[in-house]
Amino acid sequence: MAYTTTHGRLAVLKVATLDISLSCKTSALEESADVHDTSGYGVANRTKAGGLIDGKFTASGTYDIGTVTGTPLALEGQRGNTLALILQATGAGTGKQQDVFSAVLAKFTKSVPVDEMVSWAAEFEITGPIVRTVQP
Repeated sequence: MAYTTTHGRLAVLKVATLDISLSCKTSALEESADVHDTSGYGVANRTKAGGLIDGKFTASGTYDIGTVTGTPLALEGQRGNTLALILQATGAGTGKQQDVFSAVLAKFTKSVPVDEMVSWAAEFEITGPIVRTVQP
């Protein structure tokens, strides 16, 4: 079996149908689950059971002020709102995988350093399932 990789520069990120890929430099999809201790009296080793599935999504990049579909429109003022996200980690194209999910924008940060480009960062809490599909 061949080992196949892909480059991050091909990734596509859409927030509420707005493609913000050109202003995004990094993103991370974190999936987790509750783990409950089910150990009882008299055992020598702990036993565990899985619980609710959870997840977080973070993204950041350069602040795009040049278009009406850039990061200001997609993210600013959206804190607390549930947004639809599409992450195409291997790029856009028929047959490639994509992750489709809804997430609450928990935090939005705009950073304005004197000696660098203005940047942004967003933290999302996933609500509901992450649906992995193949792009049509």
